[in-house]
Amino acid sequence: MYSASFLEARLDEILEVEYSFRNTAVPATSIAGLPAADQAYVLDWVQRVASTNIELGYQYACHGVEALALMERDMVEAWALHAMDTYDREGLRPALEVMRGLDGFADSCRERRVGSVLEQQQGILLGFLNGLSGRKLKLAEADQAYTDTETLFLPPVLARLTTPEDNFLLYKATIAGLWAQTRYGTFRLPLASEVARQPHPESFLALFHALETLRLEACIERELPGLFRQLRRLKQMLGETELPEDWFAHRKFLSRPEVGADEVLTLTREQVGRLEPYRPFSYQGVLRLDAVAACMEKRLAREKAKFRVTLKLLEDELLEGQRPEGEGDRKKFSKREIPAPDLPEGMRTEILLDGKPMPLPVEVEDLISSIIVDLGNIPDDYLEPAGAGEYDPALLQEQQEDPDEVWSGVYHEQGAHLYREWDFQRQHYRKNWCAVREKTVVPVDDGFVQQTLDRYSGLVKHLRKIFEAMRDEERRLKRQSEGDDVDIDALVEALADTRDGREMSDRLFTRMHRSERNIAVVFMVDMSGSTKGWINEAERESLVLLSESLETLGDRYAIYGFSSITRKRCEIFHIKHFDEPYDERVKGRISGIQPQDYTRMGFAIRHLSRVLNEIDARTRILITLSDGKPDDYDNYRGQYGIEDTRRALIEARRDGIHPYCITIDEQARDYLPHLYGPAAFTLVDDVKALPLKVSDIYRRLTT
Repeated sequence: MYSASFLEARLDEILEVEYSFRNTAVPATSIAGLPAADQAYVLDWVQRVASTNIELGYQYACHGVEALALMERDMVEAWALHAMDTYDREGLRPALEVMRGLDGFADSCRERRVGSVLEQQQGILLGFLNGLSGRKLKLAEADQAYTDTETLFLPPVLARLTTPEDNFLLYKATIAGLWAQTRYGTFRLPLASEVARQPHPESFLALFHALETLRLEACIERELPGLFRQLRRLKQMLGETELPEDWFAHRKFLSRPEVGADEVLTLTREQVGRLEPYRPFSYQGVLRLDAVAACMEKRLAREKAKFRVTLKLLEDELLEGQRPEGEGDRKKFSKREIPAPDLPEGMRTEILLDGKPMPLPVEVEDLISSIIVDLGNIPDDYLEPAGAGEYDPALLQEQQEDPDEVWSGVYHEQGAHLYREWDFQRQHYRKNWCAVREKTVVPVDDGFVQQTLDRYSGLVKHLRKIFEAMRDEERRLKRQSEGDDVDIDALVEALADTRDGREMSDRLFTRMHRSERNIAVVFMVDMSGSTKGWINEAERESLVLLSESLETLGDRYAIYGFSSITRKRCEIFHIKHFDEPYDERVKGRISGIQPQDYTRMGFAIRHLSRVLNEIDARTRILITLSDGKPDDYDNYRGQYGIEDTRRALIEARRDGIHPYCITIDEQARDYLPHLYGPAAFTLVDDVKALPLKVSDIYRRLTT
């Protein structure tokens, strides 16, 4: 055990007391009363917390002994991490309030012990949500459960029941109830204006919500009978009483499949003031009509424009090379509704062109589905293609703020991808630490691609032959029941088996088999400022040669660049998506790759791992082209940057992704084995040899 004087001296060192007026004698005396293992534990965490902020570390030293008395160690750690996360997000004062609010945190921890925590269950719950029909929805935390029709907002912890498993089921029931509002037409009504006209709007909305919940319960019973049975059991465990007798007839009426939200609204008008709202629905959440209206207004305008733009592009594609003589010669779009009892709308909509059904891409089918969820059908005015000058093909992509406009103003995170980052001193992640935005490299038509092909014409022909052979190569399968040749090894073993009295195997042959390649590769290109000059040119040449070769091979591939300047400005540069053809636009983007800022690597690995995880492939590879170690303008350098990058690579491997690095950094041997392992990187000594090496390395990686 340490003495109080030793502990005071150690705290003075950790908390840099000579530069402050902190009194470490009191916390040292308190810590001295702990067993030796607990003393070491508290000191270790004082150091971790102080690595984030010295004052925060001092407050941990002052409250750590009390925390150990109130909570188990894992909860003490959660308290410290919560304070550090709060410091990251909001600054010192709110973080100190977390430290000093120990009793409240302990109560919350006891609640979390039996509760279900959204952050921990979000992946499973999101999978459940994505399995439901209709528009793809997101999950987010909020004080109350509600939906704005694009996101389901849920409390961060549910602890109304006695076990985490039952509280998890309550999450699922709540998700089903909110999803049903979006799927079965609750918000197709002019509900906000109707409520505003009422003399008692709150009572009217409460009654509508209760009646609508009964209708949606019946929908869930038909769509998800297993979950509905669990929902009934949850109600019993929560002690929710049966409906009052004067509600029975209304429930029977609202349970009929043909009853919609408009009938619920009519019933509400009739019963308001006469029927007392029935409230104890554990999963129904609240109706936030303001959030719904704001979200739907933007989406309806966006999706109408996108749909009309899509029709215009389809029309242009069909009329390519033709010039219609007059308006009567133009192709006309219409719709046909086909009965579909399995859908809430009772019908399925087909888009017709001159009276004939059109095959539509999946993303257009999803757009149609989203429009029908909102409106119940495709309105006639949606079927008029966008006119000349009134459409922008960019509307086919989700509208996002221009990253350059965001960076030029006061920084905010709206619209950015947020990624965690590993802090090796804290031995934990900084949550939502890196703000990442995707940009598209501006294409440049300077003849660079053709110059590269001319310069390496002999190599290009050689690579194409090699990659063609890879595409057509066969491999020998052993121990087959029939085949082209005898498998000597299998035959020897079979003869040995017969001598021992065992039955002889019939798998004694070999045969050649052409294996189907099922590979997806992302090339992650360093676009930091240090690549200026020869390195940038070599990277671009490498990408040209690779793209030409991969087009021959047929492997799926994508190309992205990355750069950063502090955690608040992390940029991913789109050069080629997986589903894009290698056309003049992609070639122009390769030509347009230019050096940017710094080399923060962890966020890029995490973002591009997410891209790879969305691709269904047997083999997924992330190949980095870089000229140096992780580095950024802030503290992302040295061991901090290396450890975060290493952690991001570990995460990628856990997802089944194979990372590989090709670098020209002469000091790479000092750190790349720690990051990638001894066999997962290549050092190219001569930058001029990079284009030749990259294709050869790719061939070795994928055969």
